[in-house]
Amino acid sequence: MNQQLTNNIQNFEYLRKETIYLDSACQTMRPQQVIDAMAEYYQEYNSCGGRVKYDWGIKLDEKIQETRKKVLAFVGKSPSEYAVAFTLNTTYGINLVLGQLPRRFAKIITSDIEHNSVFLPTMAFAKRLNIPRVVLERSENGSLSYDKEKISNAIAVLNSMSNIDGRELVNLKEIANDLHKTGGIILIDAAQGISHNWDIISKSDFDALFFSGHKMYGPSIGVIVIKKSLLTTLDIGFIGGGMVEDVEIETYRLISDSDDLSSRLEIGLQDFAGIVGLNTCIDWLKSYKPEGVSTNTHQKNLAQFLFNELSQIPTLKLINSSPSPILSFWSDKIDAHRLAIFLSTQNIMVRSGYFCCHYYLKNLKKYPPLVRVSLGLNNTQEQVEFFVKTLKTIIINS
Repeated sequence: MNQQLTNNIQNFEYLRKETIYLDSACQTMRPQQVIDAMAEYYQEYNSCGGRVKYDWGIKLDEKIQETRKKVLAFVGKSPSEYAVAFTLNTTYGINLVLGQLPRRFAKIITSDIEHNSVFLPTMAFAKRLNIPRVVLERSENGSLSYDKEKISNAIAVLNSMSNIDGRELVNLKEIANDLHKTGGIILIDAAQGISHNWDIISKSDFDALFFSGHKMYGPSIGVIVIKKSLLTTLDIGFIGGGMVEDVEIETYRLISDSDDLSSRLEIGLQDFAGIVGLNTCIDWLKSYKPEGVSTNTHQKNLAQFLFNELSQIPTLKLINSSPSPILSFWSDKIDAHRLAIFLSTQNIMVRSGYFCCHYYLKNLKKYPPLVRVSLGLNNTQEQVEFFVKTLKTIIINS
């Protein structure tokens, strides 16, 4: 098949024109501005944050604090109520907070469509504390089905958007309110949602939010947004440099300054280039207009077109019931892994398998391995059209 794509989208010009990357749910491509910002740190002020008094370090410290403020503004929260900590990734952040929560909760709640990053830590947490773990169902529209009477004093750990089919936690605000009335808390995996459903996140009274820069066009860095009232109750046991005000032979004192509580979750030296890159990434996301329209409009248009086209292929079984930037399917005519390989020969990159959601996809629904197509801001209408054309050709010839 001859591929004759004519353009790459603005800010991603470094990609070869024949490259069609459709795996943004795994990690997004990075705009040139983010790459440049990280290179600038390495080349012009490579230093250790919070530790030095020379000019490079002062500039870095300013960037770090600026990034914290931008993160809070991005998710619609106040610096007087929330702290921002940087870490390795979403999974690490979830484990870090869960592993240090006070032992006062009656149960832990999660849902059936969670990524292993949530599903496994909630399992381990329940076993360690010997408390019940409840797995609740998410409906086709993404809402959580639950009984208010049965979530008393519970920890809920839920995704705001599924990495299977883009379902959003549309009743997040109500869940948080109901949990708080009974002494519970809600922790949100926003790894997929952070670059899609800001509105749902910002309007909810979450206790902690976890996401990764690599899923929002930024560096591979994790972020925790956490209520200061929760952070100060954590039983800090994972500890190291940069977290203390003083150390004696058998004792230490954690930093107590309200404006620096995030240090309690930042063990040792941080990924400073990643923090700088995230700073630029947030600015870019807020101002970027792919093909002259808003990021939401661009992704919705592509998602609608793709959903319509895939729905018309007779042998294709779509998981999605509605359009989304994330669509998963299988074909009766060809194994998902083989299909992904054949697409790859045409420079089309998709994901195949169970997407780290083994419980729901493999064991609950008993689906065969799936193909997942996840759209990003680097994709164009032309690329999606070529993907659909190529997919149809492969299936017809299978």
